[in-house]
Amino acid sequence: MSKPSILVVEDEEKIARVLELELEYEGYSVVKAHDGLVGMQQFREHKWDLILLDVMLPEMSGVDLLRRIRSGGDQTPVIMLTAKDGLEDKVEGLDLGANDYVTKPFQIEELLARIRAALRTKTAPIEDDQETISLADLTVNEGTHEVFRGDEPIKLTAKEFSLLAYFMQNQRQVLNREQLLDHVWGYDYYGDTNIVDVYVRYLRNKMDKGFEPQLLHTVRGVGYVLKDPR
Repeated sequence: MSKPSILVVEDEEKIARVLELELEYEGYSVVKAHDGLVGMQQFREHKWDLILLDVMLPEMSGVDLLRRIRSGGDQTPVIMLTAKDGLEDKVEGLDLGANDYVTKPFQIEELLARIRAALRTKTAPIEDDQETISLADLTVNEGTHEVFRGDEPIKLTAKEFSLLAYFMQNQRQVLNREQLLDHVWGYDYYGDTNIVDVYVRYLRNKMDKGFEPQLLHTVRGVGYVLKDPR
C-alpha cells in the first residue's frame, strides 16, 4: 500500500522542515514548496492526498492558490496554515473550499489529528440510495451538491452545504455547537465555537430568508435544530 502523499506549501524554512520530518515519521510521503507558484506547479504535476497550505506566501498567496485549485473542480483536502487568527480570515478560507484552518503556532499532534480527519473525509463513501434528502419544500442532493426550496435553486459554499447536509441527516434533532464542529469541520475542535453561529446565519439567509416555513431554529442554551414547525 502506497504512502499518503502530502504537499506542504510553506515559505518559512524551519516550519517546512519540521513538518516534513514529523509527517515522514508518521508514514506520509512529503514534498515541499516554498512559494505559491512552485506550489501551483507541484499541484498540477502530481496527484496529492492532502495539501498543507500557508496563507501568506511569496509569488502567489495561499488564498489565490486555493481559489485556483477549487476553480478547476479539484477536491483534494486542503488545510490552511496561518499566523492570522481572526474569524473573518478563517471564514474566507473555508468559503473558498478549505477543509480546515490551523493557526500558528500549533501543536503537531493537533495538526496530525486534523490531517487524519481530512483524509478520512476524503475516503468516506457516499451511499447512493441516500443522496437526496427532503424536508418540507427543501431538497438536498448530497451527490450533486444541489439545494432547492421548491423550484428555486439555493447556492451554497462548500462548508455551508456540509453544514446543511448534516442538519438534513439529523432532522428534528437538537445539535449543539460541539457536535456540529466535530462532524462538519471533521475533527474534535477546541475554541472558536462561534464560527458555527456565523455559518448558521449564512445558511439561514440563503435557505430560510423569504421562504415559508422557517426550517432552521435556535434552541436557546443548547444549539440548533432543523425541522418543519407545522
